[in-house]
Amino acid sequence: MGSATASEATRGELLDRLTQLATATAFGDLPPATVGATQTFQLIESLSALENVMLPSELRGDAGARDDASRFLARVGLAERVTHYPRELSGGEQQRVAIARAFASRPKILFADEPTGNLDTATGARVIDLLFDLNVESSATLVLVTHDAALADRCNRIVTLE
Repeated sequence: MGSATASEATRGELLDRLTQLATATAFGDLPPATVGATQTFQLIESLSALENVMLPSELRGDAGARDDASRFLARVGLAERVTHYPRELSGGEQQRVAIARAFASRPKILFADEPTGNLDTATGARVIDLLFDLNVESSATLVLVTHDAALADRCNRIVTLE
């Protein structure tokens, strides 16, 4: 958790560096495919919600990419929106697509930088509940960057940057 005076660049640089370290196997013998990130939505505008979630799995050659993507989109409440493109989705829906994609990749470590920063309070609360639920179900390590003390209190460990 950063202080309110911590710069966005500093937090972003920290997350970038942690991702670099993780992909360089600084966390032991974890291959790069075990690290996920949800810094921003990073959805590809020309791909549907389903295709956006499938993409990392398809690039790895996973046989069940479509089924996994469909299952995770249903889990985040978007089963009826799988054919929609990012421009047709609300901010909360786009964030849920990004969360589905992150968890469908089955990371051992998931980085989330201000995952509700662009969402209204009600949508943000639903997205955070979903993020924690999927985190428990997947047994992934969640590294969450936030200025929200109440959100930080839900975490098992808090590291404060001053």
